[in-house]
Amino acid sequence: MTSSFEASFGHKLRHFNTRLVQLLEHSSPSDNNDDPSLVRLHEAVAYAVSNGGKRVRPLLVYAAAHAVHPGHNEPALDYAASALEMIHSYSLVHDDLPAMDDDDLRRGLPSCHKAYDEATAMLVGDALHSRAFELLSEAPGLDAQQKIDMVRVLAVAAGSQGMVGGQAVDVAAAGSNMSLARLKAMHSLKTGALIQASLTLGGIVAGESSSELRSLETYGRDIGLAFQVVDDILDVEGDTSTLGKTSGKDLEADKPTYVKLLGLEFARAEAQRLLESALQSLVPFGQGASQLIEIARFITERDR
Repeated sequence: MTSSFEASFGHKLRHFNTRLVQLLEHSSPSDNNDDPSLVRLHEAVAYAVSNGGKRVRPLLVYAAAHAVHPGHNEPALDYAASALEMIHSYSLVHDDLPAMDDDDLRRGLPSCHKAYDEATAMLVGDALHSRAFELLSEAPGLDAQQKIDMVRVLAVAAGSQGMVGGQAVDVAAAGSNMSLARLKAMHSLKTGALIQASLTLGGIVAGESSSELRSLETYGRDIGLAFQVVDDILDVEGDTSTLGKTSGKDLEADKPTYVKLLGLEFARAEAQRLLESALQSLVPFGQGASQLIEIARFITERDR
């Protein structure tokens, strides 16, 4: 993570990581009288969410709310950001399984199924998925309609019309030829849907207008695709120790990527085009969009 990004968001990241652990602990069994199997499951759940990562999605929840209404209902934002990260973490745990991407490393540490076992990893994903929606229903200081709206947004983004649908296309695409339009559509689901949901959740908590929501959705669409373009570039140019996951996995699996379709130089140009489009969508927010601007630049300039 770049030093400037750490300087800008280090305090917020530390705050978020503390709140994430606290909100997870509320769903853990008592150490005194619960079955050891449940204790082990909750240890694995904590392992899956607490071993680092960029935390881009939760930061986007906070940054979107800041753009709309600075300082508005921080406790509810903690719940929304934690729910988002739990869904993201569950998807990574399942992605790493042998039936999916079959990766032994995640964030520089053994993947959940390697640290524990495959059955436990599957249950970890299930538990995180359930806890995420439980958190949205408990978010403090929000009315019933806001909670319903947040549940709907995250459910759609995480399901077959979003992340899971994109994963299904991705699994089926190995070894096949894919047009650029279909590749963009796949990644808009697999990666972009949760990123857009991050912004919408922050906007819902902050009480966004319809025009503000449209601007946030446009920004989310562009940086979601930019995130994936940069991931594809790093899969080719990065090394395993820096990435924290096995480099070259997409090439080895013969998956369609932006680099495979466009080449490195065109992929870099596409990431830059998406960044510029994302920044243009933030003009209506003025100085309030400073955090969103910095996150967008980090996404396109990162080395892992």
